[in-house]
Order: sequence, then C-alpha cells, then structure tokens
Amino acid sequence: MEDTVGMECGVFSAIDFKRRHIFPYVYWGMRAQNHRGHQSHGFITFDSKFNVYRSLDLIPKIKKSDVQNWLRKLPGSVGLGNVRYTTSGRLNEDALIEGTQPTLVDTGKSKLAISFNGNVVNTVQLRKELCNAFPDFSYECDAELICRKLSSKLLEGQRLESAVKTCMMETEGAFSVSGITEKGDLFAFKDPHGIRPLCSGCSSSGDVCSFSSETVGFDINGFEYRFEIEPGEFVLATESGFERKQLVPKKELALCAFEFAYFARPDSRLNDKYVYEVREEFGRNLGREYSDLAKDADMIISLPETSDDAALGLHEETGLRWERCTRRHRYVTDRAFILLSRERYSTIDRKINIIDHKLVGKDIIVIDDSIVRGDTTRVVVEKMRKLGARKIHLFITYPRIIGPCFYGIDMATYGELIGSTHKPDEIAKSIGVDSVNYQSLESFVKATEMRRDDLCFGCATGEYPTPLAQRLANWMYRRFQNGHKETGRIYEMDVENTV
Repeated sequence: MEDTVGMECGVFSAIDFKRRHIFPYVYWGMRAQNHRGHQSHGFITFDSKFNVYRSLDLIPKIKKSDVQNWLRKLPGSVGLGNVRYTTSGRLNEDALIEGTQPTLVDTGKSKLAISFNGNVVNTVQLRKELCNAFPDFSYECDAELICRKLSSKLLEGQRLESAVKTCMMETEGAFSVSGITEKGDLFAFKDPHGIRPLCSGCSSSGDVCSFSSETVGFDINGFEYRFEIEPGEFVLATESGFERKQLVPKKELALCAFEFAYFARPDSRLNDKYVYEVREEFGRNLGREYSDLAKDADMIISLPETSDDAALGLHEETGLRWERCTRRHRYVTDRAFILLSRERYSTIDRKINIIDHKLVGKDIIVIDDSIVRGDTTRVVVEKMRKLGARKIHLFITYPRIIGPCFYGIDMATYGELIGSTHKPDEIAKSIGVDSVNYQSLESFVKATEMRRDDLCFGCATGEYPTPLAQRLANWMYRRFQNGHKETGRIYEMDVENTV
C-alpha cells in the first residue's frame, strides 16, 4: 500500500529545439509521476538564465487563467522537474524546502542544474570532500552532493563528460540524473548498476527530446518512448537525436525490484514490459503457491491501489471472486509513513473505507504488495475483524523485507522492519491475521522476465550490489543483534572507518 513506505523521487526533463516554451511538457511529465514523491516539487527552466520554482507538497493544479503567469515565471525551451520524498537530509520544514529539487549550483564561474532520483551511500566521504571545495556547503539532499561533485570537476577544467565519469566512479549508490548546463544543453546519466529507472523519449517530429523516470511521463505528453538509459551511460539530447556514450564499464545490472511491486505506475514500462502485467502474474503465482488456502477462501480483497492488478491475477488463477469492498478516500492525501507512530492510526483509518456487510462471516484472502513496518496492515486488519471477517489470510507479492535500503527507499534501520525480527507466523500474530504468505523470490523474478542477477533484492536478501552498502549493512546487523539502538540513517553517520 502507499502508506507502507516512503518513495524516492521522480525526474522529468525536456528540450524543444524549435525554441518553444518547454514548461507545459515538464509540468505534465511530473504530474504523471506525482506518486513518486509527495513532500516537495520543483521546476527549473533555461532561457539564457536559470529560472527556478520550488514548493512543498504535491504539484498543484494550474488554472487556465494562471497559465501565462507560469510561463512568465518559467520561460525557456529546456527544463527540469522533480518530485521528492526525502531519504537524505533533515525532515523539518526548512530543511525540506532547502532540499527541494531540482538543484542549482552557481560556483561563480559556472552554473549547473540537475534533477536526481536515488540515494548516495558514501555520503559522509563526499560531504567532507565538498566542504573543502565549497566552504559554504550546507547538505540537505543527495542531489546537491551530485551537483556539487560535478561542479567541482568542471571548476578543475574537466569537460562535462569527464566530470560525469568521475562522479560515476567516485560516488557509490543509486543515481539517475538529468541536468542542464549553463549553455542550455540537456543531458542524463545513470549509476553503473542502473538501480533506479531513467528512460528517453521524444515527440513524433523529433523536435522535443525528453528524459523521464517512468514512461508515463512520455505518454501524457504524446511522446514516443525510445530506450532505457544503460548503467554507466551518458546521454546528450541533440537536434539530431540522442548521443549515447558508455562512460564506465557497465557493472552487473541491479534494478530495484521494488519498482515492479510498488513504486512504478502500473501503466509504465520496465524492461519493456508493462508493470500491471507483471503484477497480475504476481497474483497468479500466489494462487499457485498457496492453492490450499485459496480453495477454502470465500473471496479476495485487495488493499488499493498497488495490489489491485495482483488481485486480478489471483482471481484468474483461483476462480475466487475479487470483491472490491475496500476503497481509498482519494482526497485524503496525508502520508502515513512520514507521521509519528501515534498519528498514523487515525490517518490510515481515514484513508481506507471498507464496505462492511461483504465481510460478515467470511474467510478472506487480503492481497497487498508488501509489509514493511506493519502499521498500515494492522490497522486495516483490525477494521476487517470488527466488521465481521472470520478468517484473514494475507498474500504479499514482494518477498519478506528483512533489511534496510541504501538506494532510495525510506527503510533505513533493521528495528523498524517487522520482517527483520519476525518470521511469517510471528508477523501474522503481530498484525492479527491467520497467516502471512509471501510470493517466493524465484516466482517474483520469473514474472518480471528478467534475470535474478539483474534485480536488486537487498532489502529481502541482505545482499547489496555495492561494497560500502554491504559493509554498512553487515555492521548494522551485528550491532542490532547485540542490542545497540539504531539512531538514524547509517549512511549519513561518520562510521565508515569502523565497519
């Protein structure tokens, strides 16, 4: 469910070589990706100078009467957009505003703007390095780390491609980036493991080139999808199309598997496959893996909306009726995962409406995408019990989450993850269901039609694709087992020399 875990960011950028206003394209490209970050949003356009707009909360609806005002505020034929949920920096309002993307760095000799999706692991090392180069540097988000890293190399006289290559080699983590130079060039690149998605597209005429975290950013603008940027690849948008250069050797692909289960919109494409089709297959897999439970159930209920496609697949496999008696209150937009625990219950309770008479005396299968902290599931299950459900079996499409994420998901500690300390039967008892049944990792992989080694399952296996993340995770887990209290995001703490 959308309340289980915080998302990372969404990126959209575009350039119009006919020199027309680019802002409408960037605006709609980001509106299509509002689901990727609800805390803040921003836009930067370029028309011989950079024009910046940033604000908290969701991207607003623009009234027809205000369109010209927006075009005056954000003129230019090249632009960046971003929606953000913070997985780095502080969480107070001032810090959230400071950390809102896109990020613009002015060194006095050059200017550079970027929009970023991901998370840096060697944060402490880079902060120390950049504080020497920029004494006024105040860290609030990883996008600024990347932007200042690039800017520092440009100051040293490196060309943009060389600066990006250095950044790729010296930065560990997930980073899918699009940027604008002070000359108005639009570019994009991805970390050597390709952990976060970033793809390219263009208008049918070829006049407009674009980069987007998800293909829905192109769909809403009527653009054609071209290709997914390769790990370690640098792409420049030009009037003749996209210039592609492999700057560093491609390491083993490690696309975040959680994109398939939860983050990506169902109508987006990953690995040239629509996400909703993969999720439907997740449901079929669960029906096959737990056929004994399914044959004794009365109905399927999905927790809207990321598990709806899986519910359809489960229905098709088992023949059980999919009873759509849970509905979201669409305009209750409070994000339960960024609230204090004592505030979560009322928010979750208000967001999900359950049609009561459908549950009385029934044995039900509830299908969901994941269990992270267990808060949301516990609240919904309690409501279902009160409304008369007899037995509740929970089917989960993503394997059990046992460890933190270092690459852009708001799961920073072992202690907050119910799966790190509880087995499925213990989780079932804790959240009040009769059983918890996870899709196997092997079935998950098969549904994506990707290789197992091409997906990152670090949070489900404890095996991470980058070396510092693995060392930090191992060190954290040993301390956690020995009773040490986790106090925050370890990748922001100066512990590298002790792991």
